[in-house]
Amino acid sequence: MTDDSGAVPGGRAEGDGRPKPGTQTVDRSVAVLRSFEGAARQTPTEIAHRLGLSVSTAHRIVHALHATGMLAQDPATERYFLGPTTAILGGLALERMGATLLRPELTALRDGTGEAVSLGVRAGDEVAVLLHLPSAHPLRYDRPPGDRDPIHTCAMGKALLACGGDPVAMAEPFRRYTPATLTTRGELDADLRRVRDRGYALNDEERLVGVQAVAAPVRDGGGRVFAAVALQGPTVRFGDDRLPGLAEAVLAAAGRLTDLHRHLS
Repeated sequence: MTDDSGAVPGGRAEGDGRPKPGTQTVDRSVAVLRSFEGAARQTPTEIAHRLGLSVSTAHRIVHALHATGMLAQDPATERYFLGPTTAILGGLALERMGATLLRPELTALRDGTGEAVSLGVRAGDEVAVLLHLPSAHPLRYDRPPGDRDPIHTCAMGKALLACGGDPVAMAEPFRRYTPATLTTRGELDADLRRVRDRGYALNDEERLVGVQAVAAPVRDGGGRVFAAVALQGPTVRFGDDRLPGLAEAVLAAAGRLTDLHRHLS
């Protein structure tokens, strides 16, 4: 990240290397909003330090976003948090993607297996969680909507990659999170072939030790994969004796979600 002399990563540049007019402000504003994925409440100074912006730039962007309702402020602490406009737009996006209408099927999958269920979409080389329904078990894996995982480490990511997604843009070796993380393109490609052969993807403690998952792709009305559905839980409940049944449940749910989305399209 840079301060007033340069653009945040991802900014587009003209032939001479300078950002195109207006893109720097947009890129920075998006970066400020996305910084709340990692911290629920922040001051402009904290945002500046997190993003590598000057404090004056962070203040200017935060105040502009506050004026539009994208951010709100707690008067007691003077910290900012995502505001009502962000919530409204997020809800509309979920509704128009069909995610909220898919909730009954996700609930049925959660209740039928007893395990946590997530619906995620690709966001570059990450998977963003749209919906998450927690397990009723005391020992469980929870994550809030908006949470993100590196695409090479999670079952949803591999389901999305294996079924028509663009290849990852990450440089090798991929970041290692556990001893089981796939860190080369060759390892990932071999795993994606297995996903295509059996129809579902596995995460065998590749992101977090002690957590496993099984996922399958969900298609839209045009047959394109737009999301993935996953069951996630502790390794002690995802043993070889139970995994085939969990995989079968995920595949069946993904099929019903695909059919439902086709009717909604």
